[in-house]
Amino acid sequence: MILYSKTENSTITTPLGDIHVFNSEEQSENLDKKVVDDFGSEWNKFNTFDKEELKKIADEYFDIVQSKSLLNNETKVLDAGCGSGRWSKVISELGVSCVEAIDPSDAVLVAQKMLNSRPNVRVTKASIDHIPFENNSFDFVMSIGVLHHIPDTRKALQQLVKKIKPGGYFYGYLYYNFENKGPLFKGIFFLSDLLRRTISRLPKLLKHLFCDILAILIYMPFVILSRISKVLIGGNFYQKIPLSYYQNKSFQIIRNDSLDRFGTRLEKRYSRSDITELCRVCGLKNVEFSSSEPYWHFVAQKPC
Repeated sequence: MILYSKTENSTITTPLGDIHVFNSEEQSENLDKKVVDDFGSEWNKFNTFDKEELKKIADEYFDIVQSKSLLNNETKVLDAGCGSGRWSKVISELGVSCVEAIDPSDAVLVAQKMLNSRPNVRVTKASIDHIPFENNSFDFVMSIGVLHHIPDTRKALQQLVKKIKPGGYFYGYLYYNFENKGPLFKGIFFLSDLLRRTISRLPKLLKHLFCDILAILIYMPFVILSRISKVLIGGNFYQKIPLSYYQNKSFQIIRNDSLDRFGTRLEKRYSRSDITELCRVCGLKNVEFSSSEPYWHFVAQKPC
């Protein structure tokens, strides 16, 4: 079932397991319409995931959440910028009370298909600056790979913090600025970023084609080199190679991330200290970072 609402004051009574479309996009100032449309297109292209690989990637993303035992059967979760719904699905299967998954793009249709069998999840089409839920109503709010694609990241995080109960947690993933890498690595990123600025402005079909080509010509050579180095040299030497994160990922994930990386015109990057300060000014404390890739994913707490 798909229900529609146009006013922010509407109370969402759509049952868990259904989809609610809250049409606030035209009122939203803190989003780039083109970026939103691009991500809707991306998740319509990459709308299925291998179950075992998704679990493996989820273990990387949620290591710090699981190690701190932040989720239980009473936890109410908000997934802000749910995209395809893959992370809402993962979290919903951990025994939480419910997951409210929101996204401003047409990816909600993909998310609904992925989450249709999950009775404790509801999908809502809404932007972060028009979240149709009461303040202080969630134990755990997460936004994974989203806030760095929003024009005013601080304002967006402030909106999310309002929805967290006192004592509750925020979990986020923000692109890092390669603060721990050398000049060569940063030089390669600089060149790739110039490429992103060009490719992201191409028509959709051309953009998707170029990103697939990049997955073959740029990602795969580094991935293969990482795999060979891991076998022949051993240890952690392979991690010094650009894109080594993908050495154990499928080509489907590499294609998806190539489009995710080169297909968006709006991207910001942060150091650990940047994120710590961002959390502080938004009213969060006790910021803890995972020591593992992807960088940086972290948790922070809203004071009681």
